[in-house]
Amino acid sequence: MKMNRRQFTGMMAVGLAAPASIIRPAYAQPKPGDELVVGIWGGAQEKIVKAYIEPKLVEKYGCKVSYVLGGTGDRRARAYAERGRPSFDVLYLNIYESRQAVADGVTQAPTDRVPNFEHLYPLARKGGYGVAFNPCTIVYDMTAASAPITSWKDMWNPEWKGRIAWPDGLGAEGISALMMTAKAWDIPMEDFDAIVEKVKELKPFAGIQSSQAQLFDMLDQNIADLSVEFASFTRMYAESRNPNCEIASPVEGQAVTMNVACITEGTKNQVLAEEWINLHLEPETMLAYAKEIYYSPTVDNVEIPAELQGKVITGGDVSSLVDFDWDYINAHRAEWQAKFDREIAG
Repeated sequence: MKMNRRQFTGMMAVGLAAPASIIRPAYAQPKPGDELVVGIWGGAQEKIVKAYIEPKLVEKYGCKVSYVLGGTGDRRARAYAERGRPSFDVLYLNIYESRQAVADGVTQAPTDRVPNFEHLYPLARKGGYGVAFNPCTIVYDMTAASAPITSWKDMWNPEWKGRIAWPDGLGAEGISALMMTAKAWDIPMEDFDAIVEKVKELKPFAGIQSSQAQLFDMLDQNIADLSVEFASFTRMYAESRNPNCEIASPVEGQAVTMNVACITEGTKNQVLAEEWINLHLEPETMLAYAKEIYYSPTVDNVEIPAELQGKVITGGDVSSLVDFDWDYINAHRAEWQAKFDREIAG
């Protein structure tokens, strides 16, 4: 049948006005026995999702849940190798890996098909669904300080010379330390040479720390007095081992780091994956993370109990977290890492 211009225009208008529920792709509903594969960190995080998410999902759909545990490096490599034909359905990544994975077509951008998407802070709507803020900041032995640290510039005070454990490489802690150096001293992030030269003013370091465990041992053994680390892990360390360890809130802000739940491109369990993430964003799950490991909620509908006030990031503090241009960082990661190894760690 031929259409004249008016008929064609009318049909186009109807199509453009179609509700989202019509134009969205249709996904098969889960069947009893379907298996959701979740790649996540082990330890406390595995324990929390098994207690607060898995039982609800299984009860609703009669499905199974299996886990691939460990660090993000192995998960990320496997997800990239399986791009378009994933064995993972839900993949947990850190902030910079998640944004790159969307750009590379490995994982999906977040959408409001997950109902709790509407409660996510804008910062947690990038690269997937942010499930935990875990800010990175200066941590230090307060007995070694002549005054509280209130600025990232305070690391350059002479009293810290030879007592700083600088974080290794360009992981979350390392890039936070480098980029906050740039922010504090008003150095363009594109001028990485100038950033490195500024950090080199702090040498000699007490050491280069490559993990929380290594840093906390260095503090315990009086090898170092200051570093840049996740606030959550440091708070647990301070409460359990070292009450002299202080977590700074610099005027320039704390660097945002974030755990992100991502749905893989090509998953055969789209509905289960979206439901899993929706359950992760429920206030009950958010509070479990906050209470057990001091991870801060990424949604705006959680009431923080009095005992956690000041220990996790709450609504009014989220805007003070400092985000970075991860596309630019990721594009220059290899050359920056080589320069770091040669001039800072070397």
